[in-house]
Amino acid sequence: MTYLITGASGFIGSHLAQHLLRNGHSVINVDNFDSFYDYKIKIRNTLESLQQSPHFSFSEKDTDINTLVDRTHSERYHLYYQDIRDRAGLKTVFENHSVDMVIHLAALAGVRPSIDRPLEYEEVNIRGTMNLWELCRDFKIQKFICASSSSVYGNSEKIPFSETDSVDHPISPYAATKKSVETLGHVYHHLYAIDMIQLRFFTVYGPRQRPDLAIHKFTKMISGQQEIPFYGDGTTSRDYTYIDDIVDGILKSIEYLQTHTQVYEILNLGENQVIQLDEMVTTIEDELGIKARKNYLPLQQGDVMKTHANIDKAKAMIGYQPKVNFQNGIKRFVEWFLKN
Repeated sequence: MTYLITGASGFIGSHLAQHLLRNGHSVINVDNFDSFYDYKIKIRNTLESLQQSPHFSFSEKDTDINTLVDRTHSERYHLYYQDIRDRAGLKTVFENHSVDMVIHLAALAGVRPSIDRPLEYEEVNIRGTMNLWELCRDFKIQKFICASSSSVYGNSEKIPFSETDSVDHPISPYAATKKSVETLGHVYHHLYAIDMIQLRFFTVYGPRQRPDLAIHKFTKMISGQQEIPFYGDGTTSRDYTYIDDIVDGILKSIEYLQTHTQVYEILNLGENQVIQLDEMVTTIEDELGIKARKNYLPLQQGDVMKTHANIDKAKAMIGYQPKVNFQNGIKRFVEWFLKN
């Protein structure tokens, strides 16, 4: 099978690509190496996912990425330095390959940055996704998996969050773009029979996690004896989900789409284990053997108080069963961090 993965040089995408390649499939990676974080991290992710030597002589961004394109090219792997907002450029990718399924992970991520850049988030997350659906329609690609987010639930007081809950009250532009994509996805399914699963990811962490995300950021700052920004009183909580469990959920969704038709589904992928901010920091402290210094700050706009996934539907429909609890996941992450 040939899978087109957007964002396959990123955190989740590089892990997914690695699993698919290991299982004998072909991967087309469409990634624009956005400046949201250092492109060098994505180059290392890409090389790791291909199990190639991580050694790379960096010079200048465009030159380095074009070198990576050449270095990683093979019969079963093609990297395109491509923005999903550029429909003409995307069309070339679709013309060059016979794609069995699109797995759309690329997005402008992050709740807080979306408040400062809402129009850009709309452009990438909504229009960019629609470009992919338009090309799926044109090229008769009928299978599509899309990354959504637990942020669509907003500050819902109904705990745990279920797929049937109302998601009409997002509290950030990022969340609103993800909700919009779920709604528009149903339109493309209805009009053009594109079988689709929208996966609501709950706070994914693990090796290769983006450096701006709390677990990676706190681990780096605590290990460097720096003060960590500690928002609120420590009682905000998240359903942290280890990367291996997320990838397993995506793989099981792929299997489901390949064996079913007339599909439009939304699934929560979480750990079903809620961890407060205080406990998260304590767990990292214990693994590092270093006490954190905290800079107490007020809660920020757009931040939700709590996330908690009801994963009954994913268990029943695709056989999803998370295996890595938070304590073991942090242990694995810190081990990876200290080696890198």
